[in-house]
Amino acid sequence: MNFLAHLHLASLANSSLLGNLMADFVRGNPWDAWSPDIAEGIALHRRVDVYTDTLPEVRQARDLFRPATRRVAPITLDVVWDHFLSLHWDSVQSEISLPVFLANAQSVIVSKLAGTPERFQNLNRYLWDERWMERYANADYLQRVLQGMASRRPRLAALADSWQDFSDNYQQLEKIFWQFYPVMMARAAENKL
Repeated sequence: MNFLAHLHLASLANSSLLGNLMADFVRGNPWDAWSPDIAEGIALHRRVDVYTDTLPEVRQARDLFRPATRRVAPITLDVVWDHFLSLHWDSVQSEISLPVFLANAQSVIVSKLAGTPERFQNLNRYLWDERWMERYANADYLQRVLQGMASRRPRLAALADSWQDFSDNYQQLEKIFWQFYPVMMARAAENKL
């Protein structure tokens, strides 16, 4: 899961949006440095990642990638799941539009940025203003996202090529999304993640 899915599942679980979005920027035991609600949000994010990575559907999705890009498939798939969530938001969460959901999330998170990791603060300078999560709905935008990630981390250069796997297997990946994401939503709403 990437930014949008983590925020969405956190909202369904009534968990800290800040903790869930910031989790990848926090190392070690979150209970030592953060308030209980933020620490629980970080813990939920980590549980979601572990749970998602072990799903048979997600393992099936990883197998769609070529040998040259399979190593980075989990990273690519995190972005791919956000693509399908953004694209199908109105079917997944009809009670609130994506722009309104994101505006609400932004107001909660940005107001609490002081004291968060500097790299996370830097992310927030772009994430909201450039409307990344709304733009994920555009499949071609994902190509730019993956190329950008590859250029910033040379050991992940295969990310740039992984867009081709996404494009070649688009319908299968979309079908897999619909197989597991509604289950994730239900589990989040029942606090079973």
